[in-house]
Amino acid sequence: VQLQASGGGLVQAGDSLRLSCAASGRAFSNDVKAWFRQTPGKEREFVASIDWRSLTTIYTDSVKGRFTISRDNAKNTVYLQMNSLKSEDTAVYYCAAQRVGPGIYKYWGQGTQVTVSS
Repeated sequence: VQLQASGGGLVQAGDSLRLSCAASGRAFSNDVKAWFRQTPGKEREFVASIDWRSLTTIYTDSVKGRFTISRDNAKNTVYLQMNSLKSEDTAVYYCAAQRVGPGIYKYWGQGTQVTVSS
C-alpha cells in the first residue's frame, strides 16, 4: 500500500494549487482520507478529511472557505484544492489514509512541499 502525493510548488500569495494523493496497492472504499501539514519545529497539523463513502468533509478553521478536499473513486485519488493561499499555508503537506483513531492514520504519503511567497 502506497500513497503518492503530488502537486506542491512555489506560488505567490493569493494563488491556487491542487494537491493530489493517489493510492496504490489496494482500493480504499469505506475509509477516511486526510491531509495534514507540517512546518519545521512544529507538530503536524490536521488540514482536512473526507469520508470516502459519505463524502463528509472536515476542515481546520484556518482553511475553511479556501481549501476543498474531494475524491475520485475511480482513480482512488484524494485532492486538496487550495485557493487564496497565504504565506502561513507554507508547509510540507502529507496525505493519510485509513483512520484508526483520532488523528491517527495507518498509511501516509511522502509529503509535498507548498511554499507561498508574500
